[in-house]
Amino acid sequence: MLSDIYSKQKAQCEKSIEALKKDFTTLRTGKVSINILDHITVDYYGSQTPLNQVATILASDASTLSISPWEKTMLKSIESALAAANIGVNPNNDGESIKLFFPPMTKEQREENAKQARAMGEKAKISIRNVRKDTNDAIKRLEKDKALSEDEAKKAYDEVQKLTDSYVAKIDDTVKAKEAELLKL
Repeated sequence: MLSDIYSKQKAQCEKSIEALKKDFTTLRTGKVSINILDHITVDYYGSQTPLNQVATILASDASTLSISPWEKTMLKSIESALAAANIGVNPNNDGESIKLFFPPMTKEQREENAKQARAMGEKAKISIRNVRKDTNDAIKRLEKDKALSEDEAKKAYDEVQKLTDSYVAKIDDTVKAKEAELLKL
């Protein structure tokens, strides 16, 4: 019964770390990534649709993204969605595709992205702490129902705290690695 609680906690903590890594893909490093466009949606026949579901997105080189819509009529709406997204570049429409030319990142942009990475890390830590709270509540219920003795419950709380600390340390390491990548010239 406690092993089930621990495994559930581990699974939820792993999901938090995966979510953090997914959030990191939206941050621009020295080389531009197509993931920087993940949050952009386009008006496609009246419904908001993710950009990658109406066009092919390719990284031509380290500083250029090329967006080729599957329907040429989508060029204007994709261009306006990109302009509204405020990603730091203006879309260049050549009638066939849209190209985004990203200038080299300045030191200030790199520092701002590192700050965003730290904020994302804090959000993940909050998620881990919420998992700890839920796990501790489950242990309290078992203790209240007399399924656990007081000593067993104390050991369970200690184990939950150890797991929480290990996942917080993993988040810190992940954030440090991302910061180093972002600040590297």
